Amino acid sequence: MSLLVVGLSHRSAPVSVLERASLSADAKIKLLHDTLAAEPATEATVLATCNRIELYADVDKFHAGVAELSTLLAQHSGVALEELTPYLYVHYEDRAVHHLFSVACGLDSMVVGEGQILGQIKDALALGQEQHSAGRLINDLFQQALRVGKRAHSETGIDRAGQSLVTFGLEQLAVRTPVTEWASGKRALVIGAGSMSSLAAATLARVGIAEIAVANRTAERAERLAEILVASGTGVRASAIPMAEVADELTRVDVVVSCTGATGLVLTADDVLAAVSWGAAGLAPAEQGEAGAAPQAHQGLHPRTAGLDSAGPDADVLARLVAAAEAGARLADAGAARTISAPADTEADGCPVGPDGRSALTGVDANSLELHGTWADQGEAAAQRQPRRSARTQAHATDVRLALLDLAMPRDIDAAVHRIPGVRLVDIESLAEASADAPMAADVDAVRGIVAQEVAAFGAAQRAAHITPTVVALRAMAAEVVAMEVARLDGRLPDLDERQRAEVTQTVRRVVDKLLHAPTVRVKQLASEPGGAGYADALRELFDLDPQTVASVSRADAADPKNDDDPGRAS
Repeated sequence: MSLLVVGLSHRSAPVSVLERASLSADAKIKLLHDTLAAEPATEATVLATCNRIELYADVDKFHAGVAELSTLLAQHSGVALEELTPYLYVHYEDRAVHHLFSVACGLDSMVVGEGQILGQIKDALALGQEQHSAGRLINDLFQQALRVGKRAHSETGIDRAGQSLVTFGLEQLAVRTPVTEWASGKRALVIGAGSMSSLAAATLARVGIAEIAVANRTAERAERLAEILVASGTGVRASAIPMAEVADELTRVDVVVSCTGATGLVLTADDVLAAVSWGAAGLAPAEQGEAGAAPQAHQGLHPRTAGLDSAGPDADVLARLVAAAEAGARLADAGAARTISAPADTEADGCPVGPDGRSALTGVDANSLELHGTWADQGEAAAQRQPRRSARTQAHATDVRLALLDLAMPRDIDAAVHRIPGVRLVDIESLAEASADAPMAADVDAVRGIVAQEVAAFGAAQRAAHITPTVVALRAMAAEVVAMEVARLDGRLPDLDERQRAEVTQTVRRVVDKLLHAPTVRVKQLASEPGGAGYADALRELFDLDPQTVASVSRADAADPKNDDDPGRAS
């Protein structure tokens, strides 16, 4: 086994690099084809998720394999090799197996113990099978990784060590309020209808969201997801909407979850600010009048804004913000929606907006907003140097009008929206920060034990399988010798009847089998131990086996569908 993995993840690279290095579906396919075309690799597949990009390959040369796989990752991700290299990690042979099994169990996830990765590993295996880039090693490895992950979840309480990324994200939106209490009666918009978006929609329905709108580029998929939600028995109302209506829908919802495969932003800061402005004024986009006109205050607030605390910006303030934005002001710096409190020494700097970033916006001009942006940036930098618990406690006091959860990589929602008053954004980067200090449960140690056992078992099985073609070739040679000697005996003793000839033939075969039994069994046992690969070479040398014969046995064994694991077992 010469398994090599080269990759980067949230543990090795900043989100900005992961975001730029993300691979589209076409890029993954092209990467696999180019990997197989490269000299060191004989089979490969790619595991690409929101938090990691890893290329697995069976290589015959380690250093050449590392160089080639790193170069291919850089080429297909669009990030220059010299920029990508500091963030890459490399695992080889047993360490590579250990890494994938740990990933499958959720030990390497952003949220420890999350189960989403199993589906993504299954997708990576399916991709390799569809592109005919996954051979014996990759198939065995990923099939076993799926079984190890399922074993970890069934035999331990690893699920208690963390939550799914969706659940954890909702908890961050709800801050210290129970998610079911926070979600009760709210209306949500889910953008995307893929596996993660579908999970997000199902989770929203389960925690008590009253109504869900699903938007997707393919209308049929959005409609199908809405039908599934309605039939789920949670009581949620669900419907599909065209992507063109997302901006209008933003004015009516409380929560947005987005996870699409788009390469650009799905929601910009302008989109979100306009939605909050219209929502606060009780206006729908179609009611704003001529294009470019700032929303005007409306006598009746939108039902979603009824009962909000008066500390939030009123419609007139938001109208002024829109006007300032149109005049060239830094819209993203109009407020600190994360409610970051400035340290005592920054208050003396005299922020023109006020220490809460929201309560004194009326009458502020664009220059003052620019100064406030600088003040808010200083406050954010200071807050990031403080314990996370303090920052999250401050966020709990925020009057959030629109909660946004961005699970896409690259991001779907402009990161600048977190500065819009009344908006709270949780994205992959903030999830990574929030989960960095998550406590390690005792179950994590149990899962690590399972991983260690399974890595040893997998290595032993692979080493034993490596010697099997040699043993088969040896027995084939022995059978050929028996056949030749029986034929020679027929020539010398032509008077033997059929019964006598059969008895002699059987006796010779039994002698050969008994002589070969002990050494072949023993060589398999020795080969399964670390460093045992040399026993196959010794056997070939001792019995003068033709290397081409051994290779032909290996090819026939790999091509036999009866020797492959059932693909359905990956489900």
